[in-house]
Amino acid sequence: MELASDLCLLLLILHSPAVLALSTHVAVIYPQDPVLRMGSNLTASCWIRSDLGVHASSLFWTLNGQPLPSSLYRVLSPTNLSVTLAGLNASRQTSGDNLVCHHHKGHILAGSCLYVGMPPAKPVNLTCWSRNTKDLTCSWAPGGRGETHISTQYTLKYKLRWYGKEKECEDYTHVQPYSCSITRDLHLFTPYEIWVEASNQLGRATSDVITLDILDVVTTDPPSGVTVSRVGQLEDQLSVRWEAPPALKDFLFQAKYQIRYRLEDSQDWKVMDDVGNQTSCRLAGLRPGTVYFVQVRCNPVGIYGSRKAGIWSEWSHPTAASTPHSERLMSGSCDSKSSADSNSTLRRELKQFFGWVRKHAYGCSSMSMKLYDQWRVLMQKSHKARNQVGSPRG
Repeated sequence: MELASDLCLLLLILHSPAVLALSTHVAVIYPQDPVLRMGSNLTASCWIRSDLGVHASSLFWTLNGQPLPSSLYRVLSPTNLSVTLAGLNASRQTSGDNLVCHHHKGHILAGSCLYVGMPPAKPVNLTCWSRNTKDLTCSWAPGGRGETHISTQYTLKYKLRWYGKEKECEDYTHVQPYSCSITRDLHLFTPYEIWVEASNQLGRATSDVITLDILDVVTTDPPSGVTVSRVGQLEDQLSVRWEAPPALKDFLFQAKYQIRYRLEDSQDWKVMDDVGNQTSCRLAGLRPGTVYFVQVRCNPVGIYGSRKAGIWSEWSHPTAASTPHSERLMSGSCDSKSSADSNSTLRRELKQFFGWVRKHAYGCSSMSMKLYDQWRVLMQKSHKARNQVGSPRG
């Protein structure tokens, strides 16, 4: 019985790829370029030709250029030296870890690449958008920890919901990883089913399927021709004007716009959400004599009657302007008035002030009560008043 087992083992050895390859190579490693899961064990053998006159016990192994301890070796025959690696870690390089068998003088006899990693996890965060209805671009993220440590292929697949064959996206972008653009044979008014498949030599995984209509995920270019200018000598205001995105000029849609602005020496943007579909707006409540950077973006709402809002465009390039410097008013005498007269005057001025706000807000409601003091300055300037207006003095 033992003789039969030995004969079977001998036949397996003689017919192994390593032994068969020795006819054309000085030495070979088996298995050649294996793909293994992290934590796996591997026993590799270095087979050398018998006519070299070299005994297997004189050979040694290296992994990524570092010698492996001889305690991991086992001489299986005069021409076969094995090494056993336990609990393999992920490959250090995408081209695989280099396992090399050396002659005792250091010469390389044979090499193999070890690919150690994990099967892909289910891709997540699949989102899609269409720029001006001319394409359909989707992006996603690898599932789990994201890194499989071995080459993994991601394929974006799609089909029309009610008919049509399954297709694969072909235009994978290099600028943004994990994204692909569908640019041909697009269908409007028809839902798409879209998903991502991930695969490598250790397994495969599929994302959730999303269903969408291109008209519901339209985005566009930022508004063009953005200009920012002063509003006369008003110290606290700037006027912003822009043009609708040219690419959507002939589309039926109702645009929404947003403005954001910041101080020159600040990175904190203040966003104004209530601009609506206007192409101009007045910013108020600003600091006199200050440089502001302004940007505008567009959301193409209701393309061809779609009931869903589009996707916000990128922000336009920053445009800068400064508010006028504040003029110091000469202080004058203060008339003593009764408390009742002061309250009556304050109520009257507040009523005028809020009427002025409604007239000049232009849909931008970032007005604050700080404007009240600034408005009083403007009113007193127009009447050539000489009273000092500012915060109460202690």
